[in-house]
Amino acid sequence: MQSIEQFQERVRGAAADKQPLRIRGGGSKDWYGQRLEGEILDTRGYRGVVDYEPTELVITARCGTPLSEIEAVLAERNQMLAFEPPHFGENATLGGAIAAGLAGPRRATSGGVRDFVLGAKLLDGKGDVLSFGGQVMKNVAGYDVSRMLAGSLGTLGLLLEVSVKVLPRPFAEITLCLDMPEIEAIRRLNEWGGQPLPLSGSCWHNGTLALRLSGAQAAVDAAVRLIGGDVMANPERFWEELREQRLPFFGGEDALWRLSVPSATSAIVLGGVQLIEWGGAQRWLRTDLDAATIRRSVSAVGGHATLFRGGDKSSGVFQPLA
Repeated sequence: MQSIEQFQERVRGAAADKQPLRIRGGGSKDWYGQRLEGEILDTRGYRGVVDYEPTELVITARCGTPLSEIEAVLAERNQMLAFEPPHFGENATLGGAIAAGLAGPRRATSGGVRDFVLGAKLLDGKGDVLSFGGQVMKNVAGYDVSRMLAGSLGTLGLLLEVSVKVLPRPFAEITLCLDMPEIEAIRRLNEWGGQPLPLSGSCWHNGTLALRLSGAQAAVDAAVRLIGGDVMANPERFWEELREQRLPFFGGEDALWRLSVPSATSAIVLGGVQLIEWGGAQRWLRTDLDAATIRRSVSAVGGHATLFRGGDKSSGVFQPLA
């Protein structure tokens, strides 16, 4: 197994030579973000679960630990990573999932990656090891540096180890399908989102709204009676394919844009096709429109647009928020 000392040697050597390093785990998200240069610093050899306390709902693991291994360990105790991180490949690692900061369908109701990071051990650009946070919520008071690592894409340093809060799997879960136009789906999602319903995922595309309900059996049954619709067959596969972007919608040749907007925003009229998640707050757009046109339209409703896959990255992948 790789050691922290080996990482320190690489980082200090690169700093002395003024050469950039490209931190890389399983490489499952190499396409995400700006194009990178520099020698690869492979983290896959630094792996393993350091500590797991099911009763405390906390797991601590090294950065190169495969995400599938983490999920398997949690599944044995009927627990899960509540932010449902996408793998985008069988080699995805825990460090890469935290650094990318991407969450799946449960994000709107359970929270994002940063909401579950309790503590972290970081190797900075000078080769020094820094520790932030802890393994319990009470240690996460004040300025929470560890949560800043979520979505930082390795720009703050090499994430060596991370402690993450986990949650029990729901007792009951069901997915409903309802036929409705986009504007009505957005209205209904915001209406239901304001009620004490066990919502855990939503997806609208091509006239059909899929709604996942998770929680106590009585709460799920009551929500089904209120909402109506048809019960989806094989829902686990659907939500996994949505999370991993394997649904037909994601297979087009046009660039894929991620639009982050206020959930109550009405239909955004842009050329291309759209898929709506997170109760209306996340909208995926397949289009050949230029970046300026897309960002102008999204900014007008108080949101921002990220070039997620494909397209011309010369205009910037991420939209400045100020």
